Amino acid sequence: MSAVSRVYAGRLVGLQVRGPDLDPIGRVRDVVVNIRPHGQQSRALGVVIELVNRRRIFVPMLRIAAIEPGDITLATGSVSMRAFQVRSGELTVMGDLVGSKVHTDAPEQPQLHGRAVEIADVELERSRTRDWVITRAAVFGSRPKFGRSPKLIPVPWSHIHGVTAAGVGQSDTIAETIAAFDRMRPADVANYLHDLPTSQRHRLANELDDERLADILQELPEDHQAELLETLDIERAADVLEEMDPDDAADILQELPDNKAEVLLELMDPEESAPVRRLMSFSPDTVGALMTPEPLVLTPQTTVAEALALARDPDLPTSLASLIFIVRPPTATPTGKYLGCVHLQKLLREPPSTLVGGILDPDLPPLYADDDQETAARYFATYNLVCGPVLDEDHHLLGAVAVDDLLDHLLPEDWRSEGVRPARRRGVDKQVDRG
Repeated sequence: MSAVSRVYAGRLVGLQVRGPDLDPIGRVRDVVVNIRPHGQQSRALGVVIELVNRRRIFVPMLRIAAIEPGDITLATGSVSMRAFQVRSGELTVMGDLVGSKVHTDAPEQPQLHGRAVEIADVELERSRTRDWVITRAAVFGSRPKFGRSPKLIPVPWSHIHGVTAAGVGQSDTIAETIAAFDRMRPADVANYLHDLPTSQRHRLANELDDERLADILQELPEDHQAELLETLDIERAADVLEEMDPDDAADILQELPDNKAEVLLELMDPEESAPVRRLMSFSPDTVGALMTPEPLVLTPQTTVAEALALARDPDLPTSLASLIFIVRPPTATPTGKYLGCVHLQKLLREPPSTLVGGILDPDLPPLYADDDQETAARYFATYNLVCGPVLDEDHHLLGAVAVDDLLDHLLPEDWRSEGVRPARRRGVDKQVDRG
C-alpha cells in the first residue's frame, strides 16, 4: 500500500505501530501538536504510543518512515522509553483540541461566522521539509439531533481562532515563549536563553522537547551546556544527548565529571553512544575530536541522481552536504578504503545517470585524525573548502570536519555570549537605553 501524505489525526488513533523490522510495538493513542501564532504553520510534533505493557511513550514525527491506511512504520528502532508527559507549548489532538469550542472567519463558510463551533478533528499534511503541518480542522456546524449523523465542515486552520500554544481560550507565558522559539534559529534561541536568569533558563529548558533542546544546547557556551544538562533527570539527559550531533555530545560529556559522563553513555542507545565514545578517545585539540562521524558517504556505484537526492536531506548541515565522500564498503565509519570525494558543484554539472566513481577527485589531500587545529585551518584556507575528509593511517574514512566546527574551537571560549558583533551590539543596546 502507498504511504499517506495527508490524514486526519483521529484516523491515526488506534493504528498499529511497527518497528523497521515490522514487528509490532504498540498502538497510537494521540497526536502531539505545537500551535503557532496566526500566519505561521502549526505542526504535529509526534505521536503518543501505548506499548503492550500499557506504558505510553512519545515518538517524534521524523522517526516515522511511513503512515499507511493500516499501520505506521518507524524509521528506527531507537526510541525513548521514557513515560510520555505533555510539556508547555504542546497540546494533544484528542485530549485538548477535539471537543473544544472555537470560532472561524472562513470566507467560504459565512454561516459559521459569529458562532462557537466544535473541533471534531484536525487534518495533517506532510510538507516538503518532512514536517507534518496542520492544514484544516473539521468542525461541527451544529450539534446533531438524536439519531442523526453530525455534519462535519472542513475549515482551513488559518481561519480557526481561539487556540493558543497553551490551549483553547488560555494564555501561558512559558507556552507562548516556547511557541515563539519555533520560528527562531537555534543559535538565536541560545542567545535568548543565555541572557535569562538561571532559574528561568532551567524552566524553559525542561519544557522544550528533546530534539529542540538538543539543537539549542549545541549553540550554547560550554558552561551553560553542562549546567542545563545537569538540571535534567538522568534518563532525559541521555535522550537529549542521543538527539545531538556526536561531536557536540562528546564536547558536553567531556565537560562533566567522568563518572557522570559514563553513566550517561551507558544509558544512551549503543548505536548512538559508540561514535561519541570514539570521538572522546581523541585529544581535544586534534581534528579527530572536531569531526562528525556521519558525513555523506557513498560507494562508487552510486549515481549522480542518487547522490543529489541524499544531499538534499534537510537534516544534513549545508557544510556537510557540500562534499560527498566515496569509499569501498562498508560505508559506516570507519569505512572501507577511502577513494576520493565529489563536490556538490561537480554533481550539479553531470548527467543524472553518471556514476560518482567516475567523477571523483582522488587527489584532494585528506586530513588525519591526529592533525591539530592549525593544520585544519591551513587546509581549509589552501583548498577553499568548508568540509574535509578525516582519515586514519590505514586510509579508512573516520568522518569529516566542517569549518564551522573548527571556528567554534578557534574563537575565544566566550564568543557565543558576546554574539556575532559584540561591539556593535553594545552600541545598539546603548541606543535602545537612550531611546
